[in-house]
Amino acid sequence: MLQSKLFYKTNKNKSANADSVSHDLLTRAGYIDQLMAGVYSFLPLGFRVLKNIENIIRKNMEDIDGQELLLPALHPKENWMKTGRWDTVDVLFKLKGAGDKEYALGSTHEEVVAPLAKKVVFSYRDLPLYVFQIQNKFRDELRAKSGILRTREFLMKDLYSFHANQEGLDKYYEIAAKAYEKIFKETGIGKITYRTLASGGTFSKYSDEFQAITDAGEDLIYICTKCSLAVNKEIKAETPSCAKCGNGNFEEKKAVEVGNIFKLGTKFSTPFDLKFTDRDGHDKPVLMGCYGIGLGRLLGAIVEVAHDDKGIIWPKSVAPFLVHIIGVENNPKIKKVAQKLYADLQKQNIEVLYDDRENKTAGEKFGESDLLGIPYRVVISERTLKENSVELKERASEKAKLVKLKDLRKAIKE
Repeated sequence: MLQSKLFYKTNKNKSANADSVSHDLLTRAGYIDQLMAGVYSFLPLGFRVLKNIENIIRKNMEDIDGQELLLPALHPKENWMKTGRWDTVDVLFKLKGAGDKEYALGSTHEEVVAPLAKKVVFSYRDLPLYVFQIQNKFRDELRAKSGILRTREFLMKDLYSFHANQEGLDKYYEIAAKAYEKIFKETGIGKITYRTLASGGTFSKYSDEFQAITDAGEDLIYICTKCSLAVNKEIKAETPSCAKCGNGNFEEKKAVEVGNIFKLGTKFSTPFDLKFTDRDGHDKPVLMGCYGIGLGRLLGAIVEVAHDDKGIIWPKSVAPFLVHIIGVENNPKIKKVAQKLYADLQKQNIEVLYDDRENKTAGEKFGESDLLGIPYRVVISERTLKENSVELKERASEKAKLVKLKDLRKAIKE
C-alpha cells in the first residue's frame, strides 16, 4: 500500500476525550473513528487488523470442528418472548416495524440458533453439532466507554455447540477453552490473559471468562499467587482459598474480558422444544454450550498491552502490515530503490506500507511510523545505499541495524 493513497489521518497530540490508552492511540493513528458514543468506524488500517484477528479466530474454530454460518441481526419478538428475555435483557434494542411488528437487534443469538438447530437435529446421530458465526451485535449499553473496549455495536464471534449428554458437553467445553487460550496466545496477549472462574448466571453455577490484565479494564479479578488460577470479583466471596491448590493468597488486578464460555444446558433448547431421539427411541432435550469473543474488544486489549509512549507496537500476527518502508531524502535514486524493494516484497507475499510522501520530513515520517506500530521499519537513505543496505528496525526495539538489500527478506523472516 502506498501511504500517499491510504485513507487515514494521524494526530500527534493526545486525544482530549480518550479514556483509555487504546482509545487514544487507535484514534490518533487513524485506525478507528468515532461516529457517536459506543459506535466506531474501522478505517482501512483498523479493518486490516480486525480481519487478521478474525482469521486467527476462524482457523481455531474450524480446528475444533466448528462450521461457519451467518445468522440474521434482526430477530422476531416472538423468539425472545419464548425464552422470557424480551423484558429481562436490559441492553436489548427493540424496534417497531410495519404492521405493528416488533423486532430485536441481536445482542446475542441463542434465540435464533436454537430454532434453527431444531430443523436439523432429530436423532442422536445428528449430534454433536458445532456452528459459529462472526457477526455484528447491538447492545444498548448504559455507559459505553474506553473506546472499543465497551461499545453499543461490535463484531463478535459466537460458537454454539449441541450435545446429547453432559459428558459430551463437558468434554467439548474444555476443548473450546484450550482453543481460546491458543487464540489469545496467537494474538499476542496470551501471557496476560487468565481463564477466570465466574458465576454462570441463569445458565449454570459457573462459567469461564478470559480476562486480559490492563489498567483500562472495568473488571477486578483475583489471581492465585501460587498456581495462577483466577476468579472474578462476583464469586471471590465463595472462594476464600484457591479451588485448585488451596492457597489463600490472591493478587488483585484490573482486567478486561476478551472472551467467555458457558454451559447453557437446556436453557434455550427447552423453549424451542429442541429434542433428539436417543438410541432407545426416547426423546431428550439437546444440551447446549456457547463460546464468545468480541473482536473489537480483543483488538483494543492488544493495544492496551502492546504500546509505549510513542505509539502502538503490533504483534506480527495481527499487524496491518509487516513492513514499513521509508525513504528519507527526496532524490530519484532513493525513490527508485524504495519502489523496487516495495514491489519485490509484495511479490514475496509480505504485506508492505511504503511511505512515498514527498511533503513530509524524515522526523515526521519516523514519528508517524512509531505511532502506527508496524513491526518492521525499513529506512533507505544515501548513507545506507553507499553500503548497498537499508536500516532495519523492529518497532519493539530501540536499536536499528544495517542489512544488505539482498538479505532483507531473510532478516525479516528470521
